[in-house]
Amino acid sequence: MNSLGKIDKRQSGCHGEAVIDLRTGAMTPKTLVGVVRAVAADTDAWQSALRVPALGDQRWWTRLASDRDVEVWLLSWLPGHATTLHDHGPSAAAFAVVQGELAEVRVDPDGWWSRYRRAAGSITSLPPGLVHDVYGAGTGPAVSLHAYAPPLRRMSFYERDARGRLHVMRSIATDHPELEPAGAGPVRHAREEV
Repeated sequence: MNSLGKIDKRQSGCHGEAVIDLRTGAMTPKTLVGVVRAVAADTDAWQSALRVPALGDQRWWTRLASDRDVEVWLLSWLPGHATTLHDHGPSAAAFAVVQGELAEVRVDPDGWWSRYRRAAGSITSLPPGLVHDVYGAGTGPAVSLHAYAPPLRRMSFYERDARGRLHVMRSIATDHPELEPAGAGPVRHAREEV
């Protein structure tokens, strides 16, 4: 048996869902990095579930695994696909880029903005409450694996004012990764502001 157990695939609209028995135990940021590393290495666990959006479509994602402690998502991005500045509420996170290139903008608790290139093979973690934005930065599709502990249940989305301070636009209850806030209207992404 691989480190993830057996996959039971279910499809639902444009966002599929697959369930994996994680059997991971207690979750820390370091453990989450280990989870995404193990899932990334086990291509049989996720490659058949992967869908790459057509030009003009939104980002695509599917839940690969979930239990009461952790969940794992597979996302695909085209160049320019982006999230809005957001946090993952009380959930810690880690993500691995398994194909292509993403960029990430992070805002630290003191308000400093940092930009990172996340190439294939890179893995990073985020503490609960960290505000960031992720976007497709390469010339072709990117694929990433994301783990959240506890499973994602709440997110806040942010905007930057003229003085560079962050303000919460909206907080939502959710069980999907990186959703744009419904009805938020046009949103400037952090990549345009740093």
